[in-house]
Amino acid sequence: MLPLMLKLYVGRLGEAGAPLHPRIASEIKNHFGFLDSELTNRDYFVGSDLTGADVQLSFVVQTVVKFGGREAFPNLTKFVDRIETRPAYRTAIAKSGD
Repeated sequence: MLPLMLKLYVGRLGEAGAPLHPRIASEIKNHFGFLDSELTNRDYFVGSDLTGADVQLSFVVQTVVKFGGREAFPNLTKFVDRIETRPAYRTAIAKSGD
């Protein structure tokens, strides 16, 4: 989450934050590239079924997919799609809104 928070914060600095953008982009690629590679040939981070680890990571992964683009991390994008089609997720969104 740290690279995403830095991107958000530094983005508010305008031109003053410009020198940090390449490093932040590199860290996002490094951190989320690792997570993306962990989902190669599997649906979830721990085992073959949804676990607490997946739930904990879901918000962070949804955020990077939303702001980084669906193409940037294809396995994370598939993970988000799986999470967002789960009945419990759909129920929670229906109750609380997007």
